[in-house]
Amino acid sequence: MRLLITTISLVLSALSWLDCAVSVPRAPPKLDLSQFDDERIITRDVCIIGGGSAGTYAAIRLRQMNQSVVLVEKKNHLGGHVDTYGNPETQTVVDFGVLYYENLPLVRDYFGYFDIPLEKVLILGQNTTQRRVDLRTGTPVGPAEGNMLQALAAYSAQLLKYPYLSTGFNLPTPVPPDLLLPFGDFVKKYHLEGAVDIIAMFNQGAGDILQQTTLYMLKYFGLSVVQGALGGFLVPTSGNNSQLYGAAREELGEDVLLNSTVTYTHRNDEREWAYAVVKTPSGDKVIRARKLIIAIPPRLDILKRMNMDLDDSERALFGQFSNTCYYTALARIPGLPEGMQIVNRATDTLYHLPPQPAVYVINTTKEPRLLTILYGSKDHMTEAEVKGNMTRSVIQLRKTGIPVEPPEFIQYSDHSPFLLTVPPDAIRNGFYGHLNNLQGHRKTYYMSATFNSHDSAQIWSFIDGLLKTSFP
Repeated sequence: MRLLITTISLVLSALSWLDCAVSVPRAPPKLDLSQFDDERIITRDVCIIGGGSAGTYAAIRLRQMNQSVVLVEKKNHLGGHVDTYGNPETQTVVDFGVLYYENLPLVRDYFGYFDIPLEKVLILGQNTTQRRVDLRTGTPVGPAEGNMLQALAAYSAQLLKYPYLSTGFNLPTPVPPDLLLPFGDFVKKYHLEGAVDIIAMFNQGAGDILQQTTLYMLKYFGLSVVQGALGGFLVPTSGNNSQLYGAAREELGEDVLLNSTVTYTHRNDEREWAYAVVKTPSGDKVIRARKLIIAIPPRLDILKRMNMDLDDSERALFGQFSNTCYYTALARIPGLPEGMQIVNRATDTLYHLPPQPAVYVINTTKEPRLLTILYGSKDHMTEAEVKGNMTRSVIQLRKTGIPVEPPEFIQYSDHSPFLLTVPPDAIRNGFYGHLNNLQGHRKTYYMSATFNSHDSAQIWSFIDGLLKTSFP
């Protein structure tokens, strides 16, 4: 939950908006430590901004490495894209954000550290009835064309050509031209048409996947995801992905500042410490740390809103990012038969992929009367707009003979900005090499999906490598 905004904060927000509008750098407020009593100054080895998958994992691993941390999170809980609903009637829980994890030693070790048991689940061939429908018109759509297994084998052979994509963006020079192709061209070049449908099912939130740069698609749907799609993923036995973050929250204790936002940072190279001024429910505090970790999407507008003292190189790099938008909802849909999955496909597009903005899928959950509705768009949409489009899509099912009523929304989550990307020319000209050079620049490190992939296991793997090399 965000804190109430004071008049001063409103003024700062207005100035920040003006700053973005005219692209003129503005210095953050000067730091005057004399304004803060000793009890309002927090000194740690590392300050982490963002308590999602990346920030929480970094905090736990640093504590295991005997470093002191403080974790700042704007929400009232940890977990980022993890969304869990507890049904008060049945006392069951339903995840409608992050759902699965690859079956990797790192995943098993992380959950095992908190004594959270895991089990394997198969995604393909679940006991569900699938209907493929054009949710613009209610027209049934036929099955995906091509041999999926054969195409996935060919796709995996392509992935094996780029082992450096497994962790981070450590690209060679020159960047292989295939990685810079629109993914639709890459598919045609290597005859991967039979894999497009399943890739679209897993790469939800990636925008128009046929126009998306191949590099990002290969990162998002990597070998470990292919293996999970075919052989099964891991989930907590409890069926509650928030259990991991509840356990992490308990372990970190007072080193977590929830409902808290950074109002400005100071990272003077001449000083031993980096500073972050944070608005918390108990008042403003100053965090003094030897190193700062940014575990949120490094979009320029987001960093400016928290008055991060960016230099020219940081502004130049972060200003190049664009992003996709992704939304999830949990709803009851009266009239939809239990166990039925609705996949949105188009009748008049290549590979039947629906034009965005659009519903991706309406999925069953372990709670028979609750369903997840997953939705994507290129440009950001309001909650009312997304729910309105979800509702219109559901009503189209009536034309297929399914007597549905409008969805009754139980929970909703906006995961935007989602996938952060830059154009192929920027990648070709060394963008990611320059971005990687920011690690450690001005005592600051970056650990989010933007630096690897929107995949919890891959984020954790990236963080492990960076911590081992930069946080002795």
